[in-house]
Amino acid sequence: MTPVRIFCLASALACAGLLAWGLAWTPAFAGFLVIGPLVLVGVWDMTQRRHAVLRNFPVIGHFRYVFEAIRPEIQQYFVESDTDGRPFSREIRAVIYQRSKSTLDTRPFGTLHDVYAEGTEMIAHSIAAKHPTAEAPRIRIGEGRCTQPYDASVLNVSAMSYGSLSSAAILALNGGAKLGGFCHNTGEGGVSPYHLEPGGDLCWQVGTGYFGCRTEDGRFDPELFAEQAQHASIRMIELKLSQGAKPGHGGILPGRKVTAEIARIRRVRMGEDVLSPPEHTAFRSPLELVRFLSELRKLSGGKPVGFKLCLGRPREFFGICKAMRETGEVPDFITVDGSEGGTGAAPIEFSNSIGLPLTEGLLLVHNALVGVGLRDQVRVIASGKIATGFDIVRRIAVGADLCNAARPMMFALGCIQALRCNSNHCPVGVATQDPALVRGLDVADKRVRVHQYHHHTVKAALEILGAAGLESFADLEPSHLLRRLTPTQVASYAEIYDYLRPMDLIQGRFGAREDEYDVMLRREWSAARSDAF
Repeated sequence: MTPVRIFCLASALACAGLLAWGLAWTPAFAGFLVIGPLVLVGVWDMTQRRHAVLRNFPVIGHFRYVFEAIRPEIQQYFVESDTDGRPFSREIRAVIYQRSKSTLDTRPFGTLHDVYAEGTEMIAHSIAAKHPTAEAPRIRIGEGRCTQPYDASVLNVSAMSYGSLSSAAILALNGGAKLGGFCHNTGEGGVSPYHLEPGGDLCWQVGTGYFGCRTEDGRFDPELFAEQAQHASIRMIELKLSQGAKPGHGGILPGRKVTAEIARIRRVRMGEDVLSPPEHTAFRSPLELVRFLSELRKLSGGKPVGFKLCLGRPREFFGICKAMRETGEVPDFITVDGSEGGTGAAPIEFSNSIGLPLTEGLLLVHNALVGVGLRDQVRVIASGKIATGFDIVRRIAVGADLCNAARPMMFALGCIQALRCNSNHCPVGVATQDPALVRGLDVADKRVRVHQYHHHTVKAALEILGAAGLESFADLEPSHLLRRLTPTQVASYAEIYDYLRPMDLIQGRFGAREDEYDVMLRREWSAARSDAF
C-alpha cells in the first residue's frame, strides 16, 4: 500500500471518529465537514478505473487536471510544434487522447500552425474526392514464400518490451490488438504470459540478447526459438538489428525493473541490469544474415520473417541487398525505424545524434529494393513518430507499405510523459514494475482505448486518401506529398527526391539527375560487400 493510500485510510478513520464524537455543532464536527468531502473524493479516486493518476494519487492527482485546464493552450501549440525530430505537440497528444476515448477530435477556427513555415508538409487533394472505403485494408506479408503468411493492418503496435512496460500495459496493448485486429510487436524482451493471454496477434522481436531463445552464455538457441515460435498468437518474427532510440547501442533494462518473473522470461539474473550487446553473434556478414533469416522462417513453421533497423551507412544495407540477390534468400518484411522514433530510455548522444531520420531511411530502403528488383517481394514497415492519419499517408507516399506506432499507443494507455520510464516510478502504471503503481492502469478500460485510437486513426487515413481522389494506399505516389521549402516555394516529394527505377542499381544506373544523392548511391553501392558489413 502506498503512503498516499495509507494517508487516505487514516483520514477516513479520523473522520469516522470525529463524526461519532461530534454529533452536535462542535469544532470536531466542523472539522469533519472540511475533511469528510476530501475523504469521499479519495475513496472515489481509488475505486474509479478511468484515470490511473487518480487511482495512484487520490485527491492530490486532481491538481494535474486543474493545471491542464488553465494553461495557455494556443500559445503552447505554437511554441511546441510537431516537426520531425521534436516531441509530439500538445495538440497531437490531445487528438490521441480524444480518439482513444472516442470523443470529439475536431477543432474550430482553423489551423493553429504556421502553414508558411519551412518544412510544412501537406497532401494534394482532389476536386474529384472519393468517399472513403468503410473497410480498413489488409497488407499480406510473406505471400509466395511462407506457408503461414499474415494479413497485417496498415497501423500496428511498435516494439515495446515487457519489463520496460508493465504487465497491465502489455495486457491492454494486446487486448486492444485483439479487439481491433492489428499486430502487437513484443519488443526484444521476449514473449510473456501477458502477451499471450488476450489472444491478439504478435510479432515476436528477437534482439541481440536473444531473450526467450538464448543459451546460458547469451547465444541463440534454435530449439528454444522453435518451441516458442510455434505458438498460434505469434504471426511474424522480427530480427532487431538496431532501433531509432539508440542505433548501434544495445537495449537497456535497469536492474530495479528486473523482477523474478522478467528474469525467468528473459533467462537472465534477477535484479541485475540487462544490457543487450550492440551486435548479433548469430551472424557476422550480410550473407550470414539472410541465411539466418531463412533459418528462422523454417524454425517458425513458415511464418513471415524480417528485420528492423535504423539506417546508418548506406553501403551496409546495399551489402544486404547484394546478399539477397546472390542467394535468393529474401526477408518477408523490413521495418525501418527513424532516428526521431523510440520510446526506450537512451543516452542523449544516441537519441539526438545517431541514425538517419525516417524519411531518408525509408527512401534509401525503398530505392535499394527497387534498384535490385526485389521491392515487390519485401514489405516495408515505417516506424518512427507516426501518430495521425496523415502520418500514415505520408510514410506510405514516401515508400512504406504499412506503419508501426509506439508513443501514441502509450498515450492511449494513459501515459502523461512524466519521463520516469527508466526509474520504475511511472505514475500511471505504464512503464513500471511497482505493483502499487501498476494497479492504477485498468486493463479493461485501456485496451478499449488502444482499439479506439487505432480505429479512428486508420479511419482518418482513409478519409485523407479519399480527399486526394484515391481509392487505395497502393495509389499513393511521391507526387501527392508536398513540402514547403521556403515561404514562396512548394515542391512534391517526386521533385525533391530521386526515385530509382527497377534494376537501376544492378544495371549501373544511379539516378537521372546526377546530383549529390546519385553520387552517394554510386559510391556506396560500389563499396558494398555481401561478405562483410
